Amino acid sequence: MTITSELRDDGIRVVTMDAPPVNALTVQGWYDVAGALDEAGRDLDTKVVVLRAEGRGFNAGVDIKEMQHTSGFEALIGANKGCYAAFKAVYECAVPVVAAVNGFCLGGGVGLVGNADCIVASDDAYFGVPEVNQGALGAATHMARLVPQHMMRTLYFTARTIKATDLVQFGSVLETVPRDQLDEAALTVAGEIAAKDTRVIRAAKEALNGIDPIDVNKSYRFEQGFTFELNLAGVSDELRDDFAGTEKSKR
Repeated sequence: MTITSELRDDGIRVVTMDAPPVNALTVQGWYDVAGALDEAGRDLDTKVVVLRAEGRGFNAGVDIKEMQHTSGFEALIGANKGCYAAFKAVYECAVPVVAAVNGFCLGGGVGLVGNADCIVASDDAYFGVPEVNQGALGAATHMARLVPQHMMRTLYFTARTIKATDLVQFGSVLETVPRDQLDEAALTVAGEIAAKDTRVIRAAKEALNGIDPIDVNKSYRFEQGFTFELNLAGVSDELRDDFAGTEKSKR
């Protein structure tokens, strides 16, 4: 698994997630994403960040196998803290973050994208928060930034997904393009931002966060508490075992 960060000559920093086969990140992977975004914000030569991924999809959330192969609650607590750090780093990055979403964007992926400042997606991209299927809760805070409230609740309770092409009508996704044009589309938007006075853009990012009606960090942390309760009750382990069995039968 690799999280890379490359600063281009035009001030655009490209952060790439590459964790085959589905970009489901380990605890350390989430912290690595957080570290890359924190570093980007501190670097005054960075004017804007493009957050992208290699492979079949943008992000499939946390690495469930890591939890299944770890005794006790260490992996769960680590994943909770790692996701919190990564989502927070995207939101609080001192410069705007443009998310370039390809394929699936699920669970923790929605947490990253929902906290981004601009979203460009491939026309085959889709979003979902299937947490209830696995006895976990989280990322409703971030899905609520992508769709209206009742749509968010429906998606959350049913674990359905929604296409990126449908999110354009809500204004949360700027545009969808063929997958082979995704990087170019994201870099085009990022280039427009990078062309501005970076002092103004950094001030604007701080100002917009300051007037946000929802404290996304506090809201997400509240959600996470219910995941821990479900684990204490044994519900999460049961559902994850059922989920793993279903996935095996599919193969």
